[in-house]
Amino acid sequence: MIRFRNVTKHYEPNVYALRDFSLHIKPQDFVSIVGKSGAGKTTLIKLLTAEERPTKGRIIVGGWDITNIHLREIPFLRRQIGVIFQNFMLLPNRTAFENIAFALQVCGAAPHKVAKIVPQILKIVGLGHKQDFYPHQLSGGEQQRVGIARALIHRPKILLADEPTGNLDAINEQEIINLLKKINELGTTVILVTHNKGIVNSLHKRVITLDAGELVNDQHHGKYII
Repeated sequence: MIRFRNVTKHYEPNVYALRDFSLHIKPQDFVSIVGKSGAGKTTLIKLLTAEERPTKGRIIVGGWDITNIHLREIPFLRRQIGVIFQNFMLLPNRTAFENIAFALQVCGAAPHKVAKIVPQILKIVGLGHKQDFYPHQLSGGEQQRVGIARALIHRPKILLADEPTGNLDAINEQEIINLLKKINELGTTVILVTHNKGIVNSLHKRVITLDAGELVNDQHHGKYII
């Protein structure tokens, strides 16, 4: 599904965000990526979504070499990679339905397609009864579920969750993690980037540890070790 092959990302004058980094993530994997601030996690995300390009090495997603991806192809890549953000990134003046529909509308989806797909996605995340609520009317956990629904709208092969529970209390964060596990069980590859030791240890899934731009630990049923 995802391969980083000897990837180096260098920033002038002398900063190496990733250094000779190699990683293979298989289809339907659930992988937690951990590391201290500055370890290279953010750079890895930006390379995977083609926001940045590697200085050296190759990046392959689903058999597609995106190392030197053309600008016109980036939107197609990003439809294969749903992204969940820590701060929800919802439009405050649009309902839950409208926030999710917007991701389809900007791609030119027909109204009948929007009307069919959005309720299905809302049902998956357990918010079918709150489709007409605005973000300020939703709890933090519910707002994040809208964010997850939006990330799923193109039925991506990969779901990238960047600190998805960072702004949530313990009850809501567990609900979000349970939802990510459910999505993974339905066949989507999930990559969780987090500082939350308790969540990582409770998952008993694969854990990748970065330090100073290098992969220093890869445990298939791992724990948070830094």
